Amino acid sequence: MESNRKQGGKSRYSKKPGFESGSNYSGRKDDTGSGDNFKRGGRFSGKEHNSGYSRKRGEGYPKQSRGRRKENTKPLSDEIRLNRYIANSGVCSRREADELIRRGEIFVNGKQITELGTKVKLTDNVVYKEKRLVPEHKVYILMNKPKGYVTTVEDPHAEHTVIDLLGDNFPERVYPVGRLDKDTTGVLLLTNDGDLTKKLTHPKFERKKIYHLFLDKEITKKDIFALAEGVDVDGEIVAADAVSTPDPDDRTQLGIEIHSGQNRIVRRMMESLGYRVKKLDRVYFAGLTKKNVQRGKWRFLTDKEIIMLKRGAF
Repeated sequence: MESNRKQGGKSRYSKKPGFESGSNYSGRKDDTGSGDNFKRGGRFSGKEHNSGYSRKRGEGYPKQSRGRRKENTKPLSDEIRLNRYIANSGVCSRREADELIRRGEIFVNGKQITELGTKVKLTDNVVYKEKRLVPEHKVYILMNKPKGYVTTVEDPHAEHTVIDLLGDNFPERVYPVGRLDKDTTGVLLLTNDGDLTKKLTHPKFERKKIYHLFLDKEITKKDIFALAEGVDVDGEIVAADAVSTPDPDDRTQLGIEIHSGQNRIVRRMMESLGYRVKKLDRVYFAGLTKKNVQRGKWRFLTDKEIIMLKRGAF
């Protein structure tokens, strides 16, 4: 079974008073005024004496640089690949743009282009279906997703999608980064920045996510440790990076930190141990929290948050 471990390498676990995730969490409001939110810079805990298990960094984790960031000495260029230009215009993805180029459907300054890897300038006249393409303004949105909304741009079978929450007059074409299932609430990022989306969703980057769970029955200490050690999900061993009970008086509540991007992975992990998740709320994703964003509402990211995401500084 050790050979199937998703994280890779041999790991050790230690009992901790809370998460080592760099986030401060309170599972319910109390006399201190703390609410259902994560704050960077503290521990995951509802009270000082809450218990949990957290994974120590092992061989399966990417190495972290400790030195100063090297400055980019490459000369700047005002040219970009044609497929990227097309994708930035909101027509399609880069891969689909390559197909348009192969079929000769793209014209640059009146010339038909069929060669992949062609570069263009932002001032060039790029035309598709007799319409000039103009790169979109990059948009970054943080949404506190409500229950009952599907995380997709369009779905003919869905009553509501998260795009509906942006309103009919939203000017840019954006799409969700990753997905939350219909019944899951919480932090969701939307953007039209394809490069950033890839960085945040590709498994090799291991972006951290933290969830607040409400279970159908109290969880045992044995099962808390099992989640950190790894549980069998459809023949694959999947482990949480950290697990905690945010409220020691209510063991039906649970906090889980995980970087796996598999579909419904948190619910499936709990089901493998015989628990049903009654409510699932994502409270942290890639350095972003839902603080001061009401359920069903959204806001634009600040410049500081955008820089943080692009640098991976979280």
